[in-house]
Amino acid sequence: MAIKTIATNRKAYHNYNVQDSVEAGIVLTGTEIKSVREAKVSLGDAYVRPENGELWLLNAHIARYDPGSL
Repeated sequence: MAIKTIATNRKAYHNYNVQDSVEAGIVLTGTEIKSVREAKVSLGDAYVRPENGELWLLNAHIARYDPGSL
């Protein structure tokens, strides 16, 4: 299976001098994965914070998957 980029924070590359980048997986549970697959993700105000040896994604928005939230 080919890896597909779902979302990019272009604002970060405009507002900051990005020197390094890291590719990482993300743990999703429930119907949010279906919203991600439909590219209903916004990273405009998102950032990553290291904490206890892990990276936490903060301020990202994943839209509600309507068929799964009945």
